[in-house]
Amino acid sequence: MSALANKIDFVALVSVTRANSNGDPLNGNRPRTDYNGYGEISDVCIKRKIRNRMQDLGYPIFVQSDDRCDDGFGSLHDRASAVMKGTKDRDVYARKACETWMDVRAFGQVFAFKDTKGKGLSVGVRGPVSVHQAVSLSPVEIESLQITKSVSGEKREKGEARASDTMGTKHFVRFGLYEIKGSINVQLAEKTGFSQEDAEVVRECLRTLFVNDASSARPDGSMEVLRLFWFRHNCKEGQYSSARVHRSVQVRLRDGVDLPTRAEDYEITLEPLEGLTPEVLEGL
Repeated sequence: MSALANKIDFVALVSVTRANSNGDPLNGNRPRTDYNGYGEISDVCIKRKIRNRMQDLGYPIFVQSDDRCDDGFGSLHDRASAVMKGTKDRDVYARKACETWMDVRAFGQVFAFKDTKGKGLSVGVRGPVSVHQAVSLSPVEIESLQITKSVSGEKREKGEARASDTMGTKHFVRFGLYEIKGSINVQLAEKTGFSQEDAEVVRECLRTLFVNDASSARPDGSMEVLRLFWFRHNCKEGQYSSARVHRSVQVRLRDGVDLPTRAEDYEITLEPLEGLTPEVLEGL
C-alpha cells in the first residue's frame, strides 16, 4: 500500500430526473430543499452511498445498512466488540479499527460503547475524506403523486366495506443538477493509514455512486453521475485552497434557458489553475 502524499479535491456533477434524491423525514419525505428552493442531498446520504459502493467492491465496512449486513452482526456495538474484544488502549483501538474497516479510515468514526459490566472505552477517529452536502445549481421543482393499491392487504369480513385504495404520496424532483464537493487531507490520512489505493477506491465509488442504488423513489437511470473532476495537488498542503479548487468548476445555464430540464441546458467550464489540471472522468 502506498502512503497518500498529495492532497486531493474533487467535484462531482449529479443529475436527478423524476426521482427523490434525498427525502426529508421531517417533511413527509419530500426531497430536501433550502428556503430558496435549491435542492439538497445531505453529506450523510452521500457517504452512505459511498459506503455501499465500497461494500460492493468487496471492502469491509463498519457502518452497514441493515439490508446490506454481510457479517451477521445486528448492531455497531456487536461488530466493534467482536473485533476489538479485550482492546483497552485508545491508540491501539483506533489503529485496529482503521486497519479493519475502510469507511473508518476514510470518514472516521466515534466508538462509544459499554460492555456488559457498564464499562466502556470512548475512541474518536478523524477521517481524511470530507464530503459537503450537495446543492443543486438551480432551484428545483417538486411534484407529488398519490399512490393507490390495487389489492386489499387485509382479509375482509362478510359485509365489510372495501378499504380505501389510497396508500400515500410520492414526491420527486422533476430535474436538478447537483454538485458534490469534497477533499482528502494528507495529514489525517497518515494518522488513519488511508492510502493512495484507498483514494482510488473512493474515486471509483464516486464515479459509480448510483450503481445498485435503484429503488421505487430512485428508478434506474433517474440519478446519474455526469462528470467527476479529480484534482491531485503536487504537495501535502495543496497548491490552492479547496474552496478555490471547487470554484474552478463553473456551471451556468445556457443563454435562453430559464427552466432547466436536462443536463445539456447547462454549460460546464473549468477555470484554469496554474500547475493543477484535474482528471475528468465520465460517470456511470
